[in-house]
Amino acid sequence: MRLPMVPIGHPRIAIGVGCLVAALGLAGCGDDDGDGGSPGGELPQGSEPVDLDPADFTTEIDNSFWPMSPGSRWVYDEIDEDGNVLKVEVTVTEKTKTIANGVEARVVRDVVTDDGEPVEITDDWYAQDSEGNVWYLGEDTAEYENGKVVTRAGSFEAGVDGAQPGVIMPADPQDDTTYRQEYYAGEAEDEGEILSLDQQVAVPFGRFTDALMTRDTNPLEPKVNELKFYARNVGPVLTLDVGTVGGGREELVSYTPG
Repeated sequence: MRLPMVPIGHPRIAIGVGCLVAALGLAGCGDDDGDGGSPGGELPQGSEPVDLDPADFTTEIDNSFWPMSPGSRWVYDEIDEDGNVLKVEVTVTEKTKTIANGVEARVVRDVVTDDGEPVEITDDWYAQDSEGNVWYLGEDTAEYENGKVVTRAGSFEAGVDGAQPGVIMPADPQDDTTYRQEYYAGEAEDEGEILSLDQQVAVPFGRFTDALMTRDTNPLEPKVNELKFYARNVGPVLTLDVGTVGGGREELVSYTPG
C-alpha cells in the first residue's frame, strides 16, 4: 500500500472532525444505539482460510461504495515521502483473470507516475460475490526506477503459496465491522475496519456527504494507519495517513464512470 506524505491540514480537505477524532480512539460519533452489527460477521479475518465457490462470483462489480464498471477511471494527487507530487490513475479494464482458486476476477490497473515517468504499475484483481461483497484476489505489481523494474515485492495470487483472498468493500457496511483485505504471510496482511457511514468530505473532484470511512492497518507495519473515504456511486475519494508524524493524503481529482 502506498502512503501519502503531506500534512493532513490541507485547505481542500473537509471531514467530520468529531468522527475523525473517534477514528483515532479519542471520542465517539455516529450511531449510539449499539446495533451496528457484530464486528466482522462472516467476513474473513486474519489468516483464516476461505473456500470460495467460483459460481458465486461475478466480474460485474456494482457495490455502491466502489462500482467497477469497465472503462471507469479515477485520477488522484498523491505526495510521496520526498515531497514529490505523484499522479495516480486507476482504470477498470475490459480484461479478466481466472485466479488460482478458480474465481474469475476483473483486472483493474493502477499506475503511479512522477512527471510522466512510471513509479509503480499494478494490476489488481477483484470480483463480487452474490451478496455484494467485493473481494480482493491478488495483484501483479512492479516498482520502477529510471524506467526499469526494480522489484515485484508484494505481488500475490489467492490460492498460490498459501495466499488468501480478502474483502475490499463489504456489501452492507456497518459501524465496527472488521475484515481481512488480503493475506500472504509476511508480504500482504492488510486489514480494514468500518468507522463511520456519515462523513462529509471535500476533494478537488467535489464535496460529498454520507461518505463511508474505514481504517486500514497492517500488522507487518505497525505505523500504517490510514483513513479512507468512499462516496456512493463514485468509490474512493480520499486517503489520510494518520500513522506518521505530519500525515499525508491522496485525493480524487477526477472520475469518469464506465
